[in-house]
Amino acid sequence: MKAALRPNRIALPTTRPLKVYAFDPSRGRYLGNVMTLTVPYERVQAGPTGARIAVVDYDATNRCFYDPVNLEDTRILLQGGLDPSESDLHFHQQMLYAVVMETVQHFESALGRHIHWRRGDRLAKSRKEAQEEDIWVLKLYPHAMAQANAFYSPQAHGILFGYFRASETNPGRNLPGQTVFTCLSHDIIVHETTHAVIDGMRTYFTDPTNIDVPAFHEGFADLAALFRHFSHKEVLIDAIGKTGGRLFDTYLQPAVTKSASGPGGEPPGPSIQAQIAQRNPLVEMARQFGDAAGRNAGLRSALGTPPDPKDYAEKEEPHDRGSVLVAAVFDAYFTVYLKRTGNLFQLYRAGGGSTRADVPGPLADLLAAEASRTAEEFFSICVRALDYCPPVDIRFGDYLRAIITAHSDLHPTDEDGIREAFMQAFRLRGIVPEDAEFFSEDALCWPTAPQGLLPPVEGLLFGDANDLTRDEANVDGNILRDYARKNARVLGFDPGLPVDAPSFHPVFRVDQNGRLHIDMVVELAQTREVPFEKSAPELGRFPLRGGATLVIPRPRPRDDGRSLAHVRYLIAKHLHGAEGELRTARQREFYERSGLIASDPRGKMRFQIDFAVLHRGF
Repeated sequence: MKAALRPNRIALPTTRPLKVYAFDPSRGRYLGNVMTLTVPYERVQAGPTGARIAVVDYDATNRCFYDPVNLEDTRILLQGGLDPSESDLHFHQQMLYAVVMETVQHFESALGRHIHWRRGDRLAKSRKEAQEEDIWVLKLYPHAMAQANAFYSPQAHGILFGYFRASETNPGRNLPGQTVFTCLSHDIIVHETTHAVIDGMRTYFTDPTNIDVPAFHEGFADLAALFRHFSHKEVLIDAIGKTGGRLFDTYLQPAVTKSASGPGGEPPGPSIQAQIAQRNPLVEMARQFGDAAGRNAGLRSALGTPPDPKDYAEKEEPHDRGSVLVAAVFDAYFTVYLKRTGNLFQLYRAGGGSTRADVPGPLADLLAAEASRTAEEFFSICVRALDYCPPVDIRFGDYLRAIITAHSDLHPTDEDGIREAFMQAFRLRGIVPEDAEFFSEDALCWPTAPQGLLPPVEGLLFGDANDLTRDEANVDGNILRDYARKNARVLGFDPGLPVDAPSFHPVFRVDQNGRLHIDMVVELAQTREVPFEKSAPELGRFPLRGGATLVIPRPRPRDDGRSLAHVRYLIAKHLHGAEGELRTARQREFYERSGLIASDPRGKMRFQIDFAVLHRGF
């Protein structure tokens, strides 16, 4: 009897390969600048438009739409995406989609959970007004305007990328006056996506309540972009070979040494391009943009701020102040990298090698692997720390405490001294927490919640690795708001004001021993309207917010079937008492000095970072 035959079902692919520039078009195809990203597969419409992001190619300057790319076209699928080209608008759309998707995937891997985009502030507005601010699909505009700018805009529900003419007199690697597209800079795309990610994670992190808030946004977005450089193996190996493994050097050694002197005895200078020392691409950001603006360098550098305790006290411009944070994190990164590779260098020198000479290939491979692994680890530490920050009024010292606490939770032994490296790098730049009693690891960790005073949360649902269902989220939201109302004083809230839970989500993370940790990270907040002038409230008011982040481990099942989850961390910023008075005075002074207040179309006052203004000219 003939066996019944039937065709096997062919499953949909899990990933989609798409080609992009690893840096930007100015590096051409040199050293792996053309790379393929494997992004999660989804059926996309022309744009590309998927479930979470949509490329909308509208040019406001020329008032026109450009033809969208169809990534489902068989010809594009067969070649793994379009080849990189500055002149191909379809490639622009493809690269933007690919880099944003990969950046989101990178954040979710570090966080141990799914992320969503911005949700409106339901505490201080009507539900309808809040829903108008909800972003369910992030829109990406690759050619939004003829302007040397790119910025995240909650009002536009997305990110706008500009294009502009390069300098006629000092264009760097660009042609004089050529068009430069910010949507082709890998760094700029990751930077802007990071703003959208943070805004989706933390409802009130775009409230510019103190001088650190805009600086933190800029510094953290630069960190996300710069750490991606260390995933480019070819560039890593080249930089290791030309720096003797000193990846933190600003310049790479030229391939050929200069002559002893010129014909007239003048100081030696390069006579061919191989004698010109190139800037290290790993530690600088957005080179094409910087060249086009006539800077002969990238926009910013990972180590552009040497250790100086005065920097944090004196620098006020957000990018300059943010560079202090970036330099501190990369100082810690390179410290740990050197510690982890110290034995390799010792063996190399014992065999007669020199760190000032070309590093042999096998050693370069080992160093590149360690540099990449350490960069991935540091990025994960920095991202996970966001879940341990207070939900309002972030300061650099708060972030240091969040880093130390987040890392201690999963890596209590810390054999490589990562926490010490962070602490000393921040201290050398004058960044220390205001509320810690001592500058020690134990003192910098957030204290655990007072178990005697704070009761457990009963009935909380932790969902699964795919996040909470809508029904589970509704249950948890009601439980958390009721819990906050009943325990307002212990949580540090004003009992006379409503408390909302803008976000709550389960996180799944693995510690150094391979054990799975499942926590619920909860954001609670309340708002008080404060007059600009105490004696003249009719002159206007601003929102002062109090908030608390709760980290709640999933409890073990009880015999009686009840689920009692105890709060592990309570990380708060208070509205009342001495802290509330200090925060009120600081916020009032900051608003008066900064001029960040602008009128919105409804005639109310907006208190939110304007990234279009902040990023103008970067």
